[in-house]
Amino acid sequence: MYRSRLGNDLSDITLDYVSSMDDDSQIVLYDIVGSQAHALMLYRQKIISKNDVKKILSALESLKKEEFDSFSSSSGAEDIHELIESLVIKKAGMASGGKMHTARSRNDQVALDIRMKIRDDTLVVCNCLLDTIESLISVAKNHQKTIMPLYTHLQQAQAGLFSHYLLAHADAMFRDFERIFGMFPRINQSPLGAGPVGGTSIPIDRQGTAGMLGFDGIVENSIDATSTRDFVAEYVAMISILMTNLSKISEDFIIWSTSEFSFIELSDEFTSPSSVMPQKKNPDILELTRGKTAEIIGNLTLILSTVKGLATGYSRDLQHIKSSIWSTSKTSIDALLIFKSMLLTLKVNEKQMRKTATSSNLIALDIAERLVREGIPFRITHKIAGVLTQLAYESKKPISRLTQSDIKKSVASTGVSAETVASIISSTTVVSSLKERRSAGSAGYDEQKRMILERTAKINDLRTKVTKQENQIKLSIEKLARQIQELIQ
Repeated sequence: MYRSRLGNDLSDITLDYVSSMDDDSQIVLYDIVGSQAHALMLYRQKIISKNDVKKILSALESLKKEEFDSFSSSSGAEDIHELIESLVIKKAGMASGGKMHTARSRNDQVALDIRMKIRDDTLVVCNCLLDTIESLISVAKNHQKTIMPLYTHLQQAQAGLFSHYLLAHADAMFRDFERIFGMFPRINQSPLGAGPVGGTSIPIDRQGTAGMLGFDGIVENSIDATSTRDFVAEYVAMISILMTNLSKISEDFIIWSTSEFSFIELSDEFTSPSSVMPQKKNPDILELTRGKTAEIIGNLTLILSTVKGLATGYSRDLQHIKSSIWSTSKTSIDALLIFKSMLLTLKVNEKQMRKTATSSNLIALDIAERLVREGIPFRITHKIAGVLTQLAYESKKPISRLTQSDIKKSVASTGVSAETVASIISSTTVVSSLKERRSAGSAGYDEQKRMILERTAKINDLRTKVTKQENQIKLSIEKLARQIQELIQ
């Protein structure tokens, strides 16, 4: 239909090569609703008649009720925009339906559809993120006294609490939320009416269509409106960071669910058996999360690689990035839904965690810090604790069971009393360590209670913000639907 400048239609092979119909199934409804708003604006601006707009809106309304496959198969259209226009013309007649595309282009149409799709996906991701954060905090509430080793370099570093570990990931996901929700004002700008690249001489009302579709405003510059995809790159980049954070948890849980660690056990729902080894319980969901994270990073690379080489103005290369957007949204939403359920069904082996933490001389730093409170320079206390740890290692027993002779060796030439060190060792345990942790955000018992309360309140505040944004769009679309019904009835 759009090939009036050219003499021949595309061959089947060429049509298959250039068509985006397979990807366009995700934006059918957005294209229809966007076309309705545009047609209504044309009528209000007295560019088309009431008879024309009624026929156009009725045709578009009927398309909402049809399955995508029912009107897309063997259509010969290159994309959903051409197909919908051809179907409107077929239903409404050329005299009316042929006016629907007045003062717009496929270029601003596709930019509009992508923005509407991404803004909806953004809000879904944000809600799923808050659900996952809530599940992390819920599990953390139940494990405020579950002692475990904390790691650096995959080496046991300090005694900690499982709640503290979970809150660390909750905080990372709060930042994911802030990044993703923070994009919304940049996404929620309408490009509709910008035309192919330079605007139109027809007296349209771009702000009017933007308002009807729930946008905060317009992408004002017509070149920018149709050719930019920076909002796409930003969206996929932020999702890539989110997925990287989920992949990090996945790696921890994969390691911790091994027989060697036995810190946690995943619910059967999130594991799979071996095809030949009946004793196996494989953490496939977590492994696939790592793999899918790589896929989304690949999507970002594809998008950036595509746009970096384009001259200013729309190019057909941009068609190719749509599937990367859709798969990024679906994968991240699915991952968050799965993680929420996985966390809430997680079995935590508290005894094994505590056993590992108490048998690993993790009180070494606490001994050093207690000596600091006696007025001894930290570098000296660090040396004493280091010697104690080495002696414990060599004698294959914990620091708490070192002899008086061992303790004297640790303080040799330091001027520190062996009796002082012995007294501190006898009263230092992982429990006393966690009771004494006072620094803000530490693994101390008191800090867990404070952080959990604050983060629970934060979730409620953020949910209110997302709901407000959802309602703004919903009310605009519902108002548009009512106006359409009033015209076509």
